[in-house]
Amino acid sequence: MTEHVEWSETEAPAPSAPAAVTPADAADAARLVAFGLQPKTQPARDQEYTELLRRYREDPAFARLADAVATGLGLIVLEVSPRAGMAVTAAEDSVFAVRMGDYARRTSADGSDRFLHGLAHLAVAAMAFPRPEDLADDGYIGRVSVNGVDAFVRQACRRLEERAAQAGENTDPATDAPGLEAAWRIWVRRSATGATKDARRLAGSTTGIVGKAVAFLTDSGFLQRTGDDNGGTYRTTARYQLQVRDMAGSAALAELLELGVVPITDGSPTLLPAEESDDLELVADAGLPFHS
Repeated sequence: MTEHVEWSETEAPAPSAPAAVTPADAADAARLVAFGLQPKTQPARDQEYTELLRRYREDPAFARLADAVATGLGLIVLEVSPRAGMAVTAAEDSVFAVRMGDYARRTSADGSDRFLHGLAHLAVAAMAFPRPEDLADDGYIGRVSVNGVDAFVRQACRRLEERAAQAGENTDPATDAPGLEAAWRIWVRRSATGATKDARRLAGSTTGIVGKAVAFLTDSGFLQRTGDDNGGTYRTTARYQLQVRDMAGSAALAELLELGVVPITDGSPTLLPAEESDDLELVADAGLPFHS
């Protein structure tokens, strides 16, 4: 007599355990993050980089491992894609964070210059992506020039001066006061190019300050130089778009955009005024992509 087997009572096969992370996996994940810290390296020109990006997209376990490596280094992953590569930004407490004070001291020990350098970075971001739809469009490429950014800031300064005059506020220089209201008092009194005999751009002039800002952004893989006109012309990269998206909610950038000044570019984009707000303030160390 055959024994009856109750198949309904048999146990389901146990799920297979996830594969253990190997030292080679950890090394590959760290290598991908290292590529992310080399912003000038383009995935399309590096086969190893391309392969690691493919693995990140197709292997969830590897993606989690790479994200964990980035987090351990104090990095925030903005995007991982063929267009941007492993795009990361440094958290405030990261060893990779660049601070505005350290950046500005390379050029000048003048405390007011720290503020002007921050304002220059904000102006570059505002001109590069002046409309919300530009910032949201992955295919959008912003274009800026050194002289155009300086002209844009001076326009903003005039708007701020008019606003201060209407409010009956003091228009004397106040270098230690926070906010854009104080910035124009410093910027408009600074020479645009300096007073050298051969008309060279001085580092402490406003175009010199903008020039340093765009040079830093170029070295960081955020901008690409396209020509020498107007003090130097530049185009944005996917990394810079992600960086500005990450900072788009900052009060400093919102205050600059709220002025509604038309930027000096190729004529296609214009600034759109933001919603009215009375609580916007620019701290003295503000600036993209720095931490205070």
